[in-house]
Amino acid sequence: MDFVLNKIDKHLDNHRSFDQRMKDLKRKLKELNGLKEDTESIIRTELQPRKKLKAEVQIWLENVERINGDVQDLDGRIGESSALTRGFHGEDVLKSIKEASELITQHGKFHGGLVVDNPQWIGQVLSTTNLSGEAVKVCVEDIWHCLMDDEVQKIGVWGMGGVGKTSIMKVINNQLLKETEKFDTVIWITVSKEMSISKLQKDIASKIGVEFYGDEDETTRAGILFETLSQKSRFVMILDDLWEKVYLERIGIPESYLNGIKLVLTTRSADVCRQVGCRVIKVKPLMEEEAWELFLEKAGCDILNIRGAEPIARSIAKRCAGLPLGIITIASCLKGIDDISEWRNALKELSLRKKSVNGFEDEVFQQLQFSYDRLKNPKLQDCFLSCALYPEDKEIVEEGLIQLWIAEGLVEEMDSMQAEYDNGRAIMNRLISNCLLEVFTEGEHARTVKMHDLLRDMALRIAKSRFLVKAGLMLKKVPDVQEWSMNLEKVSLMGNQWLHIPLEMSPPKCPRLTTLLLSQCNIVSIPEGFFKHMDALKVLDLSFNPIKSLPISLSKCLGLTTLLFSDCCIESIPESFFDDMNELKILDLSWNPIKSLPHSLSNLKNLTSLLLDCCEDLGNVPSLSNLGVLRKLDLRGTNIKEIPHGMENLVSLEHLNLDQSKNLNEIPNGVLSRLCCLQDLIVGETLINGKEVGGLKKLQGTLEGRFYDLHNLNMYLQACRGREQPRQFRIFVGDMDFPKFSEVVRKAIVASGRNIYNYQIVLPHDIEGLRIWFCNVDCSEEYPLFSRFILFSLSSFSSLKYLYINDCGNMKKLFSPNCVPLNLQELRVVGCKQLEEIITSEVEPEERGMVITEFHLPQLRQLLLNGLPELKSICSAGGVLIVLPRDIEGLVIEECNVDCSEEYPLFSRFIRFSLSSFSSLTTLHLFDCGNMKKLFSPNCVPPNLQELSVVGCKQLEEIITSEVETEERGMVITEFHLPQLGLLSLGDLPELKSICSAGGVLVCDSLLQIEIVDCPRLKRMSLNLPKFDNVPPSASANLSLSVRIRPKEWWESLEWDGPQPKSLLDPFVVILL
Repeated sequence: MDFVLNKIDKHLDNHRSFDQRMKDLKRKLKELNGLKEDTESIIRTELQPRKKLKAEVQIWLENVERINGDVQDLDGRIGESSALTRGFHGEDVLKSIKEASELITQHGKFHGGLVVDNPQWIGQVLSTTNLSGEAVKVCVEDIWHCLMDDEVQKIGVWGMGGVGKTSIMKVINNQLLKETEKFDTVIWITVSKEMSISKLQKDIASKIGVEFYGDEDETTRAGILFETLSQKSRFVMILDDLWEKVYLERIGIPESYLNGIKLVLTTRSADVCRQVGCRVIKVKPLMEEEAWELFLEKAGCDILNIRGAEPIARSIAKRCAGLPLGIITIASCLKGIDDISEWRNALKELSLRKKSVNGFEDEVFQQLQFSYDRLKNPKLQDCFLSCALYPEDKEIVEEGLIQLWIAEGLVEEMDSMQAEYDNGRAIMNRLISNCLLEVFTEGEHARTVKMHDLLRDMALRIAKSRFLVKAGLMLKKVPDVQEWSMNLEKVSLMGNQWLHIPLEMSPPKCPRLTTLLLSQCNIVSIPEGFFKHMDALKVLDLSFNPIKSLPISLSKCLGLTTLLFSDCCIESIPESFFDDMNELKILDLSWNPIKSLPHSLSNLKNLTSLLLDCCEDLGNVPSLSNLGVLRKLDLRGTNIKEIPHGMENLVSLEHLNLDQSKNLNEIPNGVLSRLCCLQDLIVGETLINGKEVGGLKKLQGTLEGRFYDLHNLNMYLQACRGREQPRQFRIFVGDMDFPKFSEVVRKAIVASGRNIYNYQIVLPHDIEGLRIWFCNVDCSEEYPLFSRFILFSLSSFSSLKYLYINDCGNMKKLFSPNCVPLNLQELRVVGCKQLEEIITSEVEPEERGMVITEFHLPQLRQLLLNGLPELKSICSAGGVLIVLPRDIEGLVIEECNVDCSEEYPLFSRFIRFSLSSFSSLTTLHLFDCGNMKKLFSPNCVPPNLQELSVVGCKQLEEIITSEVETEERGMVITEFHLPQLGLLSLGDLPELKSICSAGGVLVCDSLLQIEIVDCPRLKRMSLNLPKFDNVPPSASANLSLSVRIRPKEWWESLEWDGPQPKSLLDPFVVILL
């Protein structure tokens, strides 16, 4: 009877409360769907290439969809119920309210963003031009459809040269990386006209992370690639610009496409597509109106404002026959012309060009040559033609190309090397803006360019009678003497890896030859008379060839201006070798085992560059006193013990490099002050005089050297005050060896080995890196270290990004509150035995109370604290906390006695910059932190940790503590997800009792290594390893995992709380001694 009455009471309660509960449900659902919309909006922003949605976020979204469906069904059932019976649905309403509330709570636990890195992703976003037109759109759609169609394995994209095949595939490549989860890997390989199976194999290997060791034959390499690619699934390989059929099995590309592998190739031959067995897609020229729109985009809409220009411009666009390459190059070179007569003349020039009997592609050459002719300046045209001396599809380093132009006399001589280089860069930009070259990569310090293969073919056609170019074709022997015609001006055989010059070969008769490029050919020897008939030779590049001696005939080339012998095996040069080379300007003997130079070098009065970089055996350099026009002297890494005789007479010297000359201790006083044109001074650890260097008013490029003490540094900086500083400086102070900053840090000072107690240090306002190394700095609470620095401006160290403090024994405080460098990216404090605080306070302890002072370091990526036994806090006590950025990546704390009790775990001392909860922190190492008892509070666990190592923290009791009292925890299971954790290392932790407090489980999807050594009180481990789920026991041994433990008895007695049995780990266990 009681049971029935209870059921009635419950029904009546459901009936009375039904309307209110339905309102609660609708409100919860509205809130939940609002969170869902916000989440989806964030996902659209964060889900970039090489990212994937977190599993917990995906499950949450699916659950939200499910509950929306359940409530919709519930609404339907309620609508069909009478007023008396709808109370029977009350339990379902309550259940839905509870589920919605749980999902809302779960959303608040999405720490660290909604996406994670996809470790399986391989691919590279490529630069491309905007494509327009219906034909292009249809082509892109057709290719995309084939890629998404599981029935299509090979796709052939074909069309004539210049029609846009490569540009279309670049768009497809980028779209694959951005818009689909269907493929994990996109491999782009550029194939040249002279295809080599060996090169193709090496290119593919480099893209998929396979390393060849050089001694494999073609078949072995194919087997390695086949095995690697067969294990992959869901990838696309794009072979761009294929000229002939390829046998995939010879390369190592699997023919079986059961794993979702796709092959796409672009070619000018439909036969190639059919021979490989492709689904063929043809790229057609643009329609007339589409061609006009592209022309207008590249030439600029301003031409529509020139009276009478539009019909002429339309005629020019029409003559490009719908080929994007021709349209872009011609439109680009006409951009900015506002004189109608020039437009008429341009159309006339194009109209006079006759179509040759070879067909349509010859018309493309005519269009492209129009852009070449429009350069007008012969030197500019020759600069363009010189680009064709490099191998097809070769990335060309801009600096090397400009140096070639300078050597060939194509860049006007100017009053400084920098001015000449800048002039060369302007020429480069002109060729790029006219679409005759394209930027391939662009870094902070260097960029590379490429020449479209059609443009290269056109250039070689123009220079056919004057150039002999067989670069990068894997030739085994130099061309026969018959090919070395009398009219040749430039010859390039560079990049033929095993080139042989027969000893019996007759000397080529090339009286007009000015440039001969033979670098990277592995030439072992050159016949003595090879250069006998090259009277006009100016530029010779023999770099990267194992040549031990130079032929005598070379010394008789009296017009030589440039000799490049870098990285050969030259051991000696005859004393008289340079006697008659009066025109020589550039001599590069870098990276040769040469011990001394001939005295005839001293008479090269026109020499502007002498490069002896890394000639490690070179101990003797003849007098330089007669080299009055020398601008660049590079003696880096040589064995000289003193500066060359007469160096003080090099009054035109702009660049001096003596770095890594380990036996050169100092530059005598009075030498540097005479080098008044010096712009770059790089002497590494060699001592220099601060006052002399400060007097070099043109020193605005690079400064790297060592001052004896801080007095010298201050003299230099005070002398420089008020004028332009070097664009790059690395200054060392003191008498000790010291580690350098990486090349990333362009403006840095390192002080070491001297007591700087009595000095205030002047620093440039734009300093980026500062290292204080083995200095007994007295930095008390009243005088923290950074109060001793004077800056050239009030920017408060705004440019300082890297700060390393090592072994400064007397330092107690590092920063006062007003001197914290707010843009720090790396902070490392190591071995400062008396350091008590990183950031001190200006408020007396009794006045601090619980006032929160926040120090925001939004750029910090790496924080390392090591060997600081007296460290009590990162910031002063009394509620002072440090704000860490959301994207800090590495945190290392070693030998620091930071007090981290149960009430204040280590990570509760940091304020997160956002709710991302240290989402970018991937590396955390803690070592010998004696007072630490707790590491993480539950809401501060970094979700994207990849490495967690805690060693020697003698009082540590828990890794993740709980905010709930033990008796309140009950049977509630709290999961802490670390999906990217690969390394968990715990060692020498005598008080460690648990990884998680009772009721907590650590979930690690990607764990590769577990190391637990000497943790005797750790009796139970709560660890969930999902990688073992759904894997048969017989197959689990194939998983990647290493478990290293000590002692054995501890492992045998350990209780395992994870969902997987402990026995699954037994095959992976290694007992350490």
